Amino acid sequence: MTASKTVFITGCSSGIGYTTAVALRDRGHRVICSARKPSDVLRLQQEGFTCLQLDLADSASIEQAVLELLALTDGKLDALFNNAAFGQPGAVEDLSRAALRNQFETNLFGTHELSNLLIPVMRKQGHGRIIYNSSILGFVAMKYRGAYNASKFALEGLADTLRLELRGSGIHIILVEPGPIESQFRRNAMIMYQQYIDPQHSYHQATYQALENRLQKPGPAAPFTLPATAVAAKVLAALESKHPKCRYPVTFPTYLFAILKRLLPSAWLDKILASVD
Repeated sequence: MTASKTVFITGCSSGIGYTTAVALRDRGHRVICSARKPSDVLRLQQEGFTCLQLDLADSASIEQAVLELLALTDGKLDALFNNAAFGQPGAVEDLSRAALRNQFETNLFGTHELSNLLIPVMRKQGHGRIIYNSSILGFVAMKYRGAYNASKFALEGLADTLRLELRGSGIHIILVEPGPIESQFRRNAMIMYQQYIDPQHSYHQATYQALENRLQKPGPAAPFTLPATAVAAKVLAALESKHPKCRYPVTFPTYLFAILKRLLPSAWLDKILASVD
């Protein structure tokens, strides 16, 4: 059994964040959760978790959460799991500046700001792990997911750069790359789709009907979908390994497209990706 570590996890209201928090707690680690909605914070607290309110789109919320976190941990932290994110569906030509900004505020800017506030803590103690929940869409693009693609590509770029800059510091930078996972992701994506996309006045109107059907389909919407426990297992490996990997692919499509991207000409890969709904 590995020594207990103190871990802060963002986006724990459901899905990957919640499942990972449970798995780490069951493993004996000290888990401090966060959620954006006060109702989710209360629910998690009632389940026995230490949970903070955190909205990654709000700098004041991030700063307050860090103050509360470090007060709870006596100014120390072994690991941060940057999990909180959402998907903004829609064709690239239908994405407004506001839609893209909203996507990046949580998926990139808030995550970046939180990590930067905690890096000095890890530098001072001489060790730490920052684990980013990326995606298969962090290294291959799929249509009608442009905002999310861009946010995850950017996240991987920052993480890769940070890993180089922190070399020798004792701080490990790790990317977890899920593919299709059972979660509330599609339900939340449908909310953002309705907020920012106007299908009736789009060239892609006909395609959007199929997109809406997919977002509202109950159960897994893609082949090779795995439960959130599959991601939790990779996070545990990244946390407990003496020499963690830089990347942890999760699902079969993630492994497959990582290989295809290295081997195939871009035009061939585009043809395959264009066939994916």
